[in-house]
Amino acid sequence: MSTNRLLPVFFFFLLSLTAAAQTARIKGVILDENNQPVASVNVSYSGSGTSSNQNGFYVLKVPVNKQITLVFTHVSLKKITVTFVLEPKEEREFNPVMTNRKEQMGEVIITANNRKQIQGITTIEPEMIRKIPGANAGVENILKTLPGVNSNNELSTQYAVRGGNYDENLVYVNEIEVYRPFLIRSGQQEGLSFTNTDLVQNVDFSAGGFQAKFGDKLSSVLDITYRKPIKFGASLEASLLGGSLSVDVVSKDKKWSAVTGVRYRNNSLLVNSQETQTNFTPSFADIQANINYNASAKWQWSFLGNISQNKYQYQPLTRQTNFGTIDNPMRLSVFYEGHETDQYDTYFGAVKTTFNVSDNFTLKFIGSVFHTLEQEYFDIFAQYRLGEVDSSIGSETYGEVAFTRGIGSQLNHARNDLDALIVNTEIKGFQDWKESQFEWGIKYTRESIRDRIIEWEVIDSAGFSLNPPVIDLPKNDQPYSPYKGPLVPYQDIRATNFNSINRFSGYGQWSLKSTIGRSEVWYNAGVRMHQWEVSGATIIGKSQITISPRAQFAIKPDWQLDMIFRLSGGLYHQPPFYRELRNADALVQPNTKAQQSIHFVIGNDFSFTMWNRPFKLISELYYKSLSDVNTYTIDNVRIRYAANNNATAYAQGVDIRLNGEFVPGTESWFSFGYLKTEENSNNQGFIARPTDQRLKFGLLFQDYMPNIPSIKLYLNLVYNTGLPGGSPSYADPYAYQNRLNDYRRVDVGFSKVFIDNTTVKKNTGWFKDFKELAVGLEIFNLFDNQNAITNTWVRDVYSKNQYAIPNYMTTRVFNVKLSAKL
Repeated sequence: MSTNRLLPVFFFFLLSLTAAAQTARIKGVILDENNQPVASVNVSYSGSGTSSNQNGFYVLKVPVNKQITLVFTHVSLKKITVTFVLEPKEEREFNPVMTNRKEQMGEVIITANNRKQIQGITTIEPEMIRKIPGANAGVENILKTLPGVNSNNELSTQYAVRGGNYDENLVYVNEIEVYRPFLIRSGQQEGLSFTNTDLVQNVDFSAGGFQAKFGDKLSSVLDITYRKPIKFGASLEASLLGGSLSVDVVSKDKKWSAVTGVRYRNNSLLVNSQETQTNFTPSFADIQANINYNASAKWQWSFLGNISQNKYQYQPLTRQTNFGTIDNPMRLSVFYEGHETDQYDTYFGAVKTTFNVSDNFTLKFIGSVFHTLEQEYFDIFAQYRLGEVDSSIGSETYGEVAFTRGIGSQLNHARNDLDALIVNTEIKGFQDWKESQFEWGIKYTRESIRDRIIEWEVIDSAGFSLNPPVIDLPKNDQPYSPYKGPLVPYQDIRATNFNSINRFSGYGQWSLKSTIGRSEVWYNAGVRMHQWEVSGATIIGKSQITISPRAQFAIKPDWQLDMIFRLSGGLYHQPPFYRELRNADALVQPNTKAQQSIHFVIGNDFSFTMWNRPFKLISELYYKSLSDVNTYTIDNVRIRYAANNNATAYAQGVDIRLNGEFVPGTESWFSFGYLKTEENSNNQGFIARPTDQRLKFGLLFQDYMPNIPSIKLYLNLVYNTGLPGGSPSYADPYAYQNRLNDYRRVDVGFSKVFIDNTTVKKNTGWFKDFKELAVGLEIFNLFDNQNAITNTWVRDVYSKNQYAIPNYMTTRVFNVKLSAKL
């Protein structure tokens, strides 16, 4: 990779204002009348041109200050002829809709600003998602490089956005809300994200200030659309971490189409690189299908189905962690007995039908069922030794434990079972009036949860059992006097919850495009309503309701600079899901209130050209004021709530992202985020929330060798300042405000492309049927950084202190990957 390519990046802010180009570009996505992408469309003018890729995307450089006639042609669709004039440095977007009914001609005014840009939505190319390396490659892997999105756990697909936690993010696939398992407590148990990247057509993400049509969560929306195939195709990927296979099929009459994906994953390669030595036999697999049926030009049906099974068998053997300072190094050595057996089976099915009542009025009906069966069983006995390491160079015992500060053991036991059934039915409508639109929706949800929790932990230090500090028991001062009180577990949680939650929700929103003088403006205003009630065998909660007004305003001034300014916000509520209803003792609190956030976002998009290539600088300033906050603790990825709404909080920060073609023909970006979020529980004062990430830098970079363009580089870099390290069980979090070390991670991938759309294929051999064929090498955690996810708390029997022992994540790992497409 050429060093000279990277050097100009450091001078970007000095050069960007003076860069100019005397060409223009037109780009967009070509759709059919069912709003599905059309591949292999020829886009041409005056003998020059290009063609759309499998996602319907095309981009073309054109002359400026002259009339250009652009022609779109396809073997099975009617031709489109469009005439337009572009100014220097303009980058315009045109998304034509091709049909098989009549030829379309016309002279159009092409606008540079699409609807998603106005809404502050980030769109991510599916091809980029499939290529960028990561320990958990996929959509979430890319999201973690965006400003405002934070995670310090590469084994998890969960992410926190602008001070929120993992439960505050909405995820939709084909407009259908999807869920993650309830009982998972560590990232290495997760296995597979719901989203199968082999099936993805479009990915949209909003980090806040989103519209009323999206659901009731406090932080973010991830909106994913699976593709509707137009011809047969297949893709295959295999690596040391597992593999995937997807197949596209289309009926002869083009009315039926389906895309199906099968995945398998094994995390042994990653888990075995951690400090804890284990016998680890996981098995994560799923199958998904998206089936479409065009009943007529006005009526379409689709089915989305998913079956997944995660089997997690874990037998820890030993662990050794070195920590402390150079002057006072310490070591924790642990020896384990026992094992853990977990299993998560999920079944998901959804039917969606779209009826185009008229050209301006559309109705949609969506019904879905989600069923999860989960079990978490473990008995793990750990014996530990905490000691000071001899750091005297030349000593015979250099590097060995010279003085033992603590010896103890703990036994952890769990028998947790959960059976959850969630049913949704929804009706949505869309009405279009020239420059304005109105959208509405009504939804009913029933959640039926059957949950049994049995967890306990017994701890002893130097041979003496430790009692929990929150229970009034006789003082234990062994060995000086005998202890006559009862022996009880240090933690003991037992609960059986059979609960149902009925929810009604709805929204209405209005959008308008207009002008102020010569400036273009966009308005959006809407409101959401959510009513719910919790009931069970022994509890009945009161009916609760929330009203959430939201609004957006955007303006594109009539300036020479291509800029858009956005203002959005409103009142956001998060009615409690089942996890949020359980308190620290796992008992359901049926009257837990919805958390509330007043959210303000100010944003700016600045599009420009540099080095004769397009770039965009996106910046957002945000503030959230939260009330009725449901405080929580995080252990790896498991969240436990207090369920008492006894806190207030705030989150404030700034997100900046620069993206563009740093290398011609490839998209890369740099991102920076600053966040500060604190909470005040029971008026004790403000302290950092568990997701107070502060500073974040992200880099996603693509390159290729100048003389050998078939060899490509993909770089994924994330730097986060340390999160709060948490507190021991039953301890006051106000007394434990230490932080973990900074999170630093670089994943890099090298790929040799043998066949792609630029390759001249020979008509001999079995390679002639391949559209793409590549072999790659991935290096995860390139610089072998030690990153901590949480702390283990170990007691010193002499000083009665508790030490925070960091639990480190994965070290450097190599992976080999093969990908092919037919």
